[in-house]
Amino acid sequence: MNRIIRVFTVSALAAGIAACGGGNDTGNTGTVSIGLTDAPALEFSNVTVAFTGMSLKPEGGKWIEFDFARPKTWNLLELQGGLSEPLITDEEVPAGAYSEIRLYIDTSQSFANLASAPDVPKTLAAPSGEQSGLKLKGEMVVAADTTTDFTIDFDVQKSIVDPQGESLADYLLKPTLRLVNNLEVGSISGQVDYGTINQDPNLTDCSADYEGAIYVYTGADASPTDLNVSLEEAGPLMTIPVTDQDMDGLYEYTAAFLPAGDYTISYSCQLDDNETTDKVEFLGTQNVSVIPNTDTKAETIPLVL
Repeated sequence: MNRIIRVFTVSALAAGIAACGGGNDTGNTGTVSIGLTDAPALEFSNVTVAFTGMSLKPEGGKWIEFDFARPKTWNLLELQGGLSEPLITDEEVPAGAYSEIRLYIDTSQSFANLASAPDVPKTLAAPSGEQSGLKLKGEMVVAADTTTDFTIDFDVQKSIVDPQGESLADYLLKPTLRLVNNLEVGSISGQVDYGTINQDPNLTDCSADYEGAIYVYTGADASPTDLNVSLEEAGPLMTIPVTDQDMDGLYEYTAAFLPAGDYTISYSCQLDDNETTDKVEFLGTQNVSVIPNTDTKAETIPLVL
């Protein structure tokens, strides 16, 4: 499978910085930086993707190509909790609006490992990616005479699909990405008292050897749902596994690169594999407002009444 696959799809393109309007023919330029982060996955221990380049499409202009001298290869699961890696940095481009972005990857250098079988690499394929690649039109604005920083959130949990039958690879890569303006995002962090939850049979029935995850939904007062919702329902924006880094019994999480606004968060310690129709139980549902360049602290779960 020695071929280069062009892949791009974005949900929620962000603009919001004033720039020259009316195409990109004014002669003014700005610089743009675009980094990559990941919303964590629950069933994978490693998702390595090799990026070979990217393209930007100015409105009314020609494609601007960025070919990497060497593939930029990362385990996306290491880019969590506010960490990111640069795709392009301080590149001078025409100022104005851009309508499309494409990411180019090499599937022959990309693979995934399941958490249940970490020593067995799984191949990845990108359907419909051999011709023009997967893409989405939207709006991104590069300001004149300054640097505009963006981050692409590569949501592995939603992007890797079991083909459930004959396929070119073990898994299909159907990326779900969010592009956010770094000046307009903040984060939510908090703690989960997993010991209390796991020891109290009245709270919930936790899955074995699983400490759970925080589910983040756009908007206040959202009704928590698992990842297996119909197209008519609004599922979680991201899921964040909790971890006890300090070994103090309190499990921590950080949901990063969230555009300013209102969110609903909730916790579940029941496995959600994105492939079944089983409903999961949620605890500690609460509203949290995100402010740009600010880490908002959520209440500790379970909530103290």
